[in-house]
Amino acid sequence: MFESLVRKIVKREKAFGKIDISFVNEAEIRKLNKKFRKKDKPTDVLSFVYDKEGILGDVIISPETARKNARRFGVTYKVELKRLAIHGVLHVLGYDHGRKMQHAEKIYTQL
Repeated sequence: MFESLVRKIVKREKAFGKIDISFVNEAEIRKLNKKFRKKDKPTDVLSFVYDKEGILGDVIISPETARKNARRFGVTYKVELKRLAIHGVLHVLGYDHGRKMQHAEKIYTQL
């Protein structure tokens, strides 16, 4: 779904390797959030960095939470999914929350 977008971001960030994006239901992302972040609640996106054997990491998105976010933010579901994919990919590439992340998200949303 976002293969081309991910490739473009990885290339522009001068990184090398693959980032996979997976979609899971709210119950599954809640389990992952609890296990890896110690937060017992669903979230919209999780990122996991591997950086080995050509695999940079994984991005896990909850479509259910994305749909709720879209309504809350007044954007389309597709726009919100794209935002979450970009956000997750940037985390895999080393971005933390903050101005640099916000700036990069704005640039990559235009792709």
